[in-house]
Parts: sequence; structure tokens; C-alpha cells
Amino acid sequence: MKYLVLFAVLAVVYAVWRAQRRASAPRQRNTQRPSIAPTQDMVRCAHCGVHLPRGDAVPGGTHMYCSTAHRDHGPA
Repeated sequence: MKYLVLFAVLAVVYAVWRAQRRASAPRQRNTQRPSIAPTQDMVRCAHCGVHLPRGDAVPGGTHMYCSTAHRDHGPA
């Protein structure tokens, strides 16, 4: 019986210690958001019709293409 009382007292002390430790410890949340690249306009390849970001497109005159091969073949 005395071991059961000792165990209960230790459990209560441990619970109180953890509660105070959590309350006093500053939250270490990641407040810095990951950097997200700015959005880009989507353009359509004049040859095959696939949509891709303007930054990845290959310009060819007034049209945009997904690759140099499609630029060389011209609009479909």
C-alpha cells in the first residue's frame, strides 16, 4: 500500500512539474513562413497547346513555345 501512495505522489509531482515547465517555456513555433515564389502568368505553347509558366516558355515572335524544337516548327 505504501508503494501505491508513493507512486501516486510521484505522479502528481511529475504532472505539476510538466505543467509548469510547459507554461514557462516560450513557444518555439516557426514564425517565419517559407518563401514562396511570386506567381507567374500561364501561357500556351503555340505548337502543342501545353500550358506552362511564362518564365519557362521560349518566346518566338508573337507566340510562346514550350521548347526550342516547337519554336523551330512554328505554330500548329
